[in-house]
Amino acid sequence: MRDSNDLLEQSKRALASSKNTPTGAGRTGSEPYPDKDAVIDAINRMFAEFELVYHNQYNKAFSTSEKLSYAKKLWFANLCHISPEAITAASHRAIKESEFLPTIKGILKYCEPDDSALGLPDPHSAYVEACRAPSPKADHPWSHPAVYHAGKASDWYFLATNTEPKAFPVFRQHYMNLCEQVRRGVQLEPPHPEALPKPEAKPLPAEEQRRRMRELRRELDI
Repeated sequence: MRDSNDLLEQSKRALASSKNTPTGAGRTGSEPYPDKDAVIDAINRMFAEFELVYHNQYNKAFSTSEKLSYAKKLWFANLCHISPEAITAASHRAIKESEFLPTIKGILKYCEPDDSALGLPDPHSAYVEACRAPSPKADHPWSHPAVYHAGKASDWYFLATNTEPKAFPVFRQHYMNLCEQVRRGVQLEPPHPEALPKPEAKPLPAEEQRRRMRELRRELDI
């Protein structure tokens, strides 16, 4: 196996040749990219860690120095707009959570905020919270508004009257859709207590109506 330091130096030279990367889609020329040398270093560290953790998969994917050099250029082209700190954090998340060598798409996904950092419980914990929350639901101190809105969208009565194998998939679908909105930066409205219905006006008994009419006539002297 080639020495990791030699790999890093070789890859850094290969990546350095890509420094004139054009502005990516969705960015304007006025938006500065992260320092390219720092991004290159972060990608090199990421590949070195992947080689140690995913040894067999890594050597199969990058079986030659040419493949490794091309792969790092490709990764740089897709990650050059992301800060080195985010790349490093994403690679560490991948190592902790994935048994397989991550793809570029996977690392980009890991660059998104972690659900726990956004205050979002995992789907099953959210389901349990929604099922156990007492009424009125809007008054419950929800762990996140997404849990409340997922429960409301699933229908509280449906959750209360059906078994978990039937109710949880429905809740999970609504909850995952809401979580995706939160990851994109959407601020969900907190639950608002429902206004109490106005009491219906009841007609007075006939005897009371006649009594009030007699009093009105006396006051008006008619």
